[in-house]
Amino acid sequence: MPASINLYIQQSMELPQVLELPSGIAVVLTIARNRELKPNEDAAGVARVGDDGALLVVADGMGGTRDGCAAAAAVIEHLATHVPRADDSESRMRTAILDGIEAANQHILNAIPEGGTTLAAVELRGHTLRPYHVGDSSILVTGQRGKLKLNTVAHSPVGFAVEAGLLDEDEAMRHVHRHVISNALGFPEMRIELGEPLELARHDTLVILSDGVTDNLFINDIIERVCNGPLEDAVISLASLARMRMRTPQLETPTKPDDLTVIAYRRTR
Repeated sequence: MPASINLYIQQSMELPQVLELPSGIAVVLTIARNRELKPNEDAAGVARVGDDGALLVVADGMGGTRDGCAAAAAVIEHLATHVPRADDSESRMRTAILDGIEAANQHILNAIPEGGTTLAAVELRGHTLRPYHVGDSSILVTGQRGKLKLNTVAHSPVGFAVEAGLLDEDEAMRHVHRHVISNALGFPEMRIELGEPLELARHDTLVILSDGVTDNLFINDIIERVCNGPLEDAVISLASLARMRMRTPQLETPTKPDDLTVIAYRRTR
């Protein structure tokens, strides 16, 4: 079966889009921080590959002086070019994803020298997933009762400090260097972290998040909203709470205005 690809580049959506995949459903929502003043620097893609494969991708373009919008678009477009060349072979799909990421990085270095972007991607094959990530966009898997089964480590000094037990989550969310990252596409020394395969249980939920979500919500905030109930409602709830905290800062909760993107996935077969 040929690949079917949905791309979300410089979009700001009013409502999530629900997509049927071979073994489940994906829900996608991406929202610009201020669509009137600046395009959405997040980008996303969902590709169905073969009879039981899929690829879910979120890229968060780096703001400031770097051309993050073009860089995020470039990685999504390169993966959209490489993934359809894959077939039902696990090794061919993995190779296509890695080749697409590396080609995007080289393109950014050559054609968008001021560009940079993070990447969080998940390869789905039947009921098994494999995570790929570069930077600080997040991939989480939670069980129906809220057990956290996967949480990628941000490629940043603060992310590594949390993983080492030197900072707790609250300290990390408020750290002055939280937004400094040590790995991204657009860096000559870019590296891809390839995770181990994970078998999804019947009611597990996968979420891929740009830091517009994770800089405004604690892990428990996310898990509580996605572990059960309708998936579309969960995505709307995540985005609503993150945007509320962006607009109404409070001392006890984190806040950072930003574009935000969520892709959620759950088995249905």
